[in-house]
Amino acid sequence: MFKTAVLATLLALSALAHAQAPTSKKALVAKVLQLQQPGIEAMARQLATAPALNLMQRANLALQTVPAERREAVARDIEADLRKYADEVAPIMSASAVKAAPSTVGTLLEEKMSEEELKQLIAILESPVNKKFQSLAPDMQKLLGDKLVADTRASIEPKLRALDQSIVKRLGLQPPAPAASAAKK
Repeated sequence: MFKTAVLATLLALSALAHAQAPTSKKALVAKVLQLQQPGIEAMARQLATAPALNLMQRANLALQTVPAERREAVARDIEADLRKYADEVAPIMSASAVKAAPSTVGTLLEEKMSEEELKQLIAILESPVNKKFQSLAPDMQKLLGDKLVADTRASIEPKLRALDQSIVKRLGLQPPAPAASAAKK
């Protein structure tokens, strides 16, 4: 009788543990998503502002056609409009990304990663070394970006000027007068 009760209890506990495994995996996935929320929000902000950056680039080209005395004021107004857009749209995209993450990223993590892998991933994400590394990301990006710009400026700027001139020509716009010729007049 005692053996039967113990066996029944073990079977019940085993079944309970088996039934709770998906819940445990879901909880692990939720933890991963929580730890990754800043990255999810940053990606959403980037998606939200990408069209505005494209518009800003086009506006900068079009600004060349605005009379010089109005150009700076128009540029400030456009910049303010773009900032307002980003301030309105970025939070909407971020909230939507956080809401969609469990049914997209969460589902993928649940399907492709084991419970043990999720535990290991959480340990990595929560580790002090990873947190320190992540906190250095802006400095690393700036240092690399500054070096990259410095190293490639001489070869990239002529190509960028040629592209700008080509676009201006295709649009039928007048290129801005060089400063030297304006000074001679």
